[in-house]
Amino acid sequence: MIYFIRHGETEWSLTGKHTGQTDIPLTTHGKSQARALTPRLRDIPFAAVISSPLQRAVETCQLSGLLLTETVPDVDEWNYGQYEGLTSDTIRDTRPGWGVFRDGCPGGESVDQVQQRADRVLSRLRRYPGNVAVFSHGQFGEALAARWIGRPVLEAQHFHLDPATVSIFQIDPAHPAVPVISLWNSSGTLPGKKDAL
Repeated sequence: MIYFIRHGETEWSLTGKHTGQTDIPLTTHGKSQARALTPRLRDIPFAAVISSPLQRAVETCQLSGLLLTETVPDVDEWNYGQYEGLTSDTIRDTRPGWGVFRDGCPGGESVDQVQQRADRVLSRLRRYPGNVAVFSHGQFGEALAARWIGRPVLEAQHFHLDPATVSIFQIDPAHPAVPVISLWNSSGTLPGKKDAL
């Protein structure tokens, strides 16, 4: 199983600003969210724990109590280019109807580039012999979910990830050729876990 964990709250996630390569820390509340992941994740045997190199993801991993195996630049957030630090409403003031999963970002990554990157990540994750924890970001996680189930990145517009949530990607045990999302955007107890937050 792939356990996808979005990082905790930052000042920019709180205000809806697109945060790609800007390396900002967690808020105090974001740190509390990350620590609250500990009882949800501590008893799961992980073959690997990987993270985006950006501090908000690394710090979420560290505060969750998991031992980071390696940082992987391919699990970084979307590169927003000229839209870095802007809200969607601000972008739409000058580009009506804009959507990141359809239009990409000028000076940053295109939809095709993110789709190729997500496919590289999934190919890498499938090679691990057991459960993998991935500490990453919101819109890249949504794109990764779409690609996991074989859908184009455009379909990621139908997903939403809150800070410090856990999602699980796996193969359907009853249908070994079918990838499924068995848990999405969860801030509650994980399947098979008795600890509630």
